[in-house]
Amino acid sequence: MSEPDIAIDAETRLAHQPRDSRPELRLWLRLLTCTTMIEREIRRRLAERFQMTLPRFDLLAQLDKSPEGMTLGEISKRMMVTNGNVTGLVARIAEQGFVERRRDATDGRAQRIVMTAEGHEQFARMAREHGAWVRELLAGLDPTEREVMMGLLAKTKAGVARASAAREEAED
Repeated sequence: MSEPDIAIDAETRLAHQPRDSRPELRLWLRLLTCTTMIEREIRRRLAERFQMTLPRFDLLAQLDKSPEGMTLGEISKRMMVTNGNVTGLVARIAEQGFVERRRDATDGRAQRIVMTAEGHEQFARMAREHGAWVRELLAGLDPTEREVMMGLLAKTKAGVARASAAREEAED
């Protein structure tokens, strides 16, 4: 897809302003645009290929890392969503036979959400294709560029964490 074929968004419009025009805002918008474009394409492919939403895929990815299963609270913390959102996701994935609810061995009031054998099998297929899609979408970067970008994003993430911690500390 050539540049003229891409819909003009706020980030692209801002990029055409003079170079000294709010470089931090331009960078943030560029990051947001790239993330949105990649996420939109992954969502489309998951829906077309597997009739799966991205949140359900993300839930399965969390459970795949936890063979003993997870409580709804643990899942919501990992996915950074509310318990209500997780409850709905679990219900829909349970209907597909990918997860089951089990009583927690240490707390009889709690339930653990555990991936079924079918869930593991289907998630493995989805994860392989998901990985291939991400490689395809990022194929424009050579290995050195990817490493440089990873380093810069790590530095950015650390800076955001420091700024957030400083603000929280100032509010206390």
